[in-house]
Amino acid sequence: MKLFGYVQAGGGSTRFGRDKALVELQGKTMLARTTELLSSVCEGVKIVAASGKYSQSQVGIVEDRWPGEGPLGGILSGLLETRRIANEPVWSLIVSCDMPFLSREFLELLKEHAFSSGAKVVVPESENGLEPLCACWRSDAAPEIQTMFDAGLRKVSEAMKRLPMEVLDEEVWKRFDSDQRLFWNMNTPGDFEEARRIFDERAR
Repeated sequence: MKLFGYVQAGGGSTRFGRDKALVELQGKTMLARTTELLSSVCEGVKIVAASGKYSQSQVGIVEDRWPGEGPLGGILSGLLETRRIANEPVWSLIVSCDMPFLSREFLELLKEHAFSSGAKVVVPESENGLEPLCACWRSDAAPEIQTMFDAGLRKVSEAMKRLPMEVLDEEVWKRFDSDQRLFWNMNTPGDFEEARRIFDERAR
């Protein structure tokens, strides 16, 4: 079975103050880091972004069909792209570009669970609840998500709950999270400085 990868980079980064996909940790942008990470576990990787963004990227761009409408529109855009290129239901791993501590080992685990699952979405759950911007989606969920989206639904976790869903709780993934930062994302400049400090410490 195939797994296609999509990096979500369509957000406005309003709290961050600049495009967080392009901030660098140890010489690599978050966009490049996340793309390389997904490439290690996926057949092919593309970036979901608003039209015209990241045109210099070496990775293909999937236009977010609903820019400014939140991440669910970006997820749906990715799934519709998967349906365009695959003739059968396959999985898509869709990850936000601002999660610096995700690991290949964890994504391999997520992939393994997706491939053996009868669900249409496989998502980890932490003490903060579902982690909807690091999940595997089956492409045949797209019509159902489209119906929800057209009816006005925008919350990703709510869309997940309306699909056949497999939840990976902490017991499943805790061994990949020794620093308790696996799903931590950078929402503010302070978060970025904290991430940079940790990366610098690890490099010593």
